[in-house]
Amino acid sequence: MREHGVYLVANTASCTPHSTLEVIRAAVAGGVQWVQLRAKEETAREFHELVLAAARITQGKAELLVNDRVDVFLAARAAGAAVTGVHIGQKDLPVDVVRGLIGGAILGLSASTDEQLHAANTQSELIDYLGVGAIRATPTKKDHPTPIGLDGFARANKISQLPCVAIGALEVQDAPFLRSTGAAGMAVVRAICAATDPQAASRELVSAWEAAK
Repeated sequence: MREHGVYLVANTASCTPHSTLEVIRAAVAGGVQWVQLRAKEETAREFHELVLAAARITQGKAELLVNDRVDVFLAARAAGAAVTGVHIGQKDLPVDVVRGLIGGAILGLSASTDEQLHAANTQSELIDYLGVGAIRATPTKKDHPTPIGLDGFARANKISQLPCVAIGALEVQDAPFLRSTGAAGMAVVRAICAATDPQAASRELVSAWEAAK
């Protein structure tokens, strides 16, 4: 599986002043190769239409994952959209159920506690990567787990048998430390979604990640 590097979580509620699709287009142009589309306030139909539109932007340039909604992913795939997989949380459908539904598509899982990390290890053959955090408190996700900090991520990465992507109010200057821990990537929301120039912000993040190798 391709390294995640800078991983955009395109949260529709966080995309301002630009639209979600404008942010995705800019991020891909800036070198981001993984995009997860998160739409908590949209209806299933609106989310489906957004995924189809996003897939037209990312196809051949970046991987596109659907947050939580396995049904939306399946519908988009059935429509011929270039969707890579899904990312689920601890309260979503069980990992084995999701794997059975999506087949060989990419499956990411959010994890933060030792218990969740160890549980993921027992299902490592079903999961492709973990999203680990929150590193810092963030308003993007009101129900985010207790922040674990950068040192907590480093510890989690040692426990996990799966590639770990850090998430939670990350900034450009975090790239060197995260790479030093062996992180598979750094996921950002507001650092790109709320940027005045999301393409420039993406380019800066990608450059920092690559320079820290």
